[in-house]
Amino acid sequence: MKQKKLFSGLLALLMIVSLAACGGKDAPAPSSSTPETSAPAASDPPSSQPESNAPTVEVPTAPDIEGLDMAALDAEIKELAAKVKTVTDGKLTIGTSADFAPYEFHIMENGVDKIVGFDVALGQAIADELGVAFEVKDISFDSILMELNSGTIDLGLAGFSPTPERLEAVDMSLLYYTGGQSLMIKKSDEGKITGFADLGAGTSVGAQTGSIQADLAKEHTPEANLVALQTVPSIIMDLKTGKIDAAYIETVVAEGYLATQDDIMILCEVPFDSEGSSAAVKKGNEDLLNFVNAVITKVVANGTMAQLVEDANALSSQSIS
Repeated sequence: MKQKKLFSGLLALLMIVSLAACGGKDAPAPSSSTPETSAPAASDPPSSQPESNAPTVEVPTAPDIEGLDMAALDAEIKELAAKVKTVTDGKLTIGTSADFAPYEFHIMENGVDKIVGFDVALGQAIADELGVAFEVKDISFDSILMELNSGTIDLGLAGFSPTPERLEAVDMSLLYYTGGQSLMIKKSDEGKITGFADLGAGTSVGAQTGSIQADLAKEHTPEANLVALQTVPSIIMDLKTGKIDAAYIETVVAEGYLATQDDIMILCEVPFDSEGSSAAVKKGNEDLLNFVNAVITKVVANGTMAQLVEDANALSSQSIS
């Protein structure tokens, strides 16, 4: 994959400059994630801002690792681990959609199909700290949160951005990885498609079903036909064969495809006000959430997470998807 932030004048200007560099239109005004409320009663003092009684959902941030006491953190992890209960005793089960290299993807290893990626490696690290076995369930991206709340998996690890809609449905961890979003086109269309403004009526764009990229497509190219597909490889294939004109893909994922395929390219960065990934936990499962946050803080602070990302990038060219 988040509460919409109030943009400062400088950030708004930078976004407009970014869009202009991509040949796009001026940035649209950001939509508010605050629910609409009824007009205040006559006795209420006038206000330029609508009131809302809805609870404020804290937006996940990156771990605070400045001055971190690693020994104290290890002790905290052990203390928190004792409180965690998993769906299956003695095992941590994660749900993912293994078509999103380098986050999660398939490779052949010694003739065996294996799911790898830095989300999977993070899940293994969490299981190791918990002292339990580890299982990966490969399911469709748009079903993971439903499986989570139905109690068939413990964690959702699939490059989830903590959007407001997701924060309403599940709890989400601290950010374990930050990255950007990109718009991809065929190299043969370079010059013909210069930005969002060229993707209007009569064109089509691709994005993964249920993803933040699909929301970005609706926001930045509202007149284009959105082709929502279950897997990223399907989107890339449609782009390469001309079934769609452009594709919204997470930058690190897009770069993985560029390393092995020379007929597609990143046209430009897609403005997005919260670029990061969180683990999803069933709503109200504070014990697991606190434990996961502590482990994420550890692997980010000691450099393990950066190494997991590097290793996954090296493996991504072996994807069989």
